[in-house]
Amino acid sequence: MMMQLLETPKQKNSLFNAMNRFMGAVNDMDQTILVPSLLRDVPLEEDREMGGLKSDVDEGDMYSYYELLKSIRSDMEWGVRCASADERHTESMKIIRSHSSASTCSSASACSSISSSSASFSEEEDEGEDEDLQKQFQFHLTGLQGVLSKLTQQANSLTKRYKQELGIGGWGQ
Repeated sequence: MMMQLLETPKQKNSLFNAMNRFMGAVNDMDQTILVPSLLRDVPLEEDREMGGLKSDVDEGDMYSYYELLKSIRSDMEWGVRCASADERHTESMKIIRSHSSASTCSSASACSSISSSSASFSEEEDEGEDEDLQKQFQFHLTGLQGVLSKLTQQANSLTKRYKQELGIGGWGQ
């Protein structure tokens, strides 16, 4: 179990604390929901907080959200699933093979002139990208914090709703 630290006002918006809040909410949800199968076929529409937090899950019941949140927690703890990594590795191997068979130079001078012109072009691109890295980082960090905040709300709402369904709404508060 993760030890939760007190947050100072400056740390409240840190990525680490957003991740910690999400992990804590999902752990609380997981400890509260002892019989996940009771969530099957319980629609989300009744809860206004959950209704606004739609995802790509088509089923739309509380059980699917429970599984989604646990899956995201697992991805955060252990990294992206191995199947995705295997697919990317296979795809990159296909790309490497196609480039290596298609790119052959007939003379050493032709190869050196191609590589020197592409190197100068690549340096110019890198400089432009470096200027933009901070903006890209801020954009993605803000987006990630927003997503984690919504997922934390979703886990808390799911836990609250489960307690209401069982008639234990006032316990543990």
